[in-house]
Amino acid sequence: MRSIVCIHMCPYARFQSTMFDKDSYIVGYDTRRGEKRGPRSRKTTPAEQGLGDCIDCNLCVQVCPTGIDIREGMQYECINCGACVDACDQTMDKMGYEKGLISYTTEHQLAGQKTEVLRPKLIGYGSVLVAMIGLFFVLLNTIQPMGLDVIRDRTQLFKENDQGLIENTYTLKIINKFQQDTTFTLTAEGIDDIQWYGPQVITVDAGNIVSLPISLGVDPYDLKEPIINIRFVLSTGQGDEQHSLSTESRFIGKLR
Repeated sequence: MRSIVCIHMCPYARFQSTMFDKDSYIVGYDTRRGEKRGPRSRKTTPAEQGLGDCIDCNLCVQVCPTGIDIREGMQYECINCGACVDACDQTMDKMGYEKGLISYTTEHQLAGQKTEVLRPKLIGYGSVLVAMIGLFFVLLNTIQPMGLDVIRDRTQLFKENDQGLIENTYTLKIINKFQQDTTFTLTAEGIDDIQWYGPQVITVDAGNIVSLPISLGVDPYDLKEPIINIRFVLSTGQGDEQHSLSTESRFIGKLR
């Protein structure tokens, strides 16, 4: 099952192949040294029998978790685990041959060419990685350590209270992302002389979310439009340690 998932479901091999070039380190088989394959007697050298160093024992295939034959060249199923490298080195030791018939190498090195360390693709990928790490730290430093969601009561657009004010009801969800219990202050902006019904100062435990039902009341003579955009402001701390954020909502009423 693991090999099936690795070969057919894992996307890593697909995008990894697009990142490779002939200077990328891979598990490779040295065809110039290993071919022609075949069994042989230890009493004679491979050259005397017209053979390469590969004795065609197939141990490299047997130990491969994905069941590929690395001697057939680079394949997308290869996970570069190196199991075939160890198996081949053990066989080379038993035969008295030099290790490294299968090894971590590059295509250029296998072809007898120089392997370039600094190359455009490597520099490009490195630059992208550095940029992503930098962006991660920027986002980490700018992320708000608190959150505020505003849900307006949709069952009733507005009501008129005993004081003659137009009243809208909201549920505020206050998210405390600090590592300690924090006291928050809530205010509303966007309409003059707005009345707040409910607590405006609330303490939230570290890492918790609190739902707070509140209402806002406005004199209908202060309403210039039947629908007005307002802003809820959540703040905490003082001086350099002060944090604040705002979330927009709407106040609905009737004109007089």
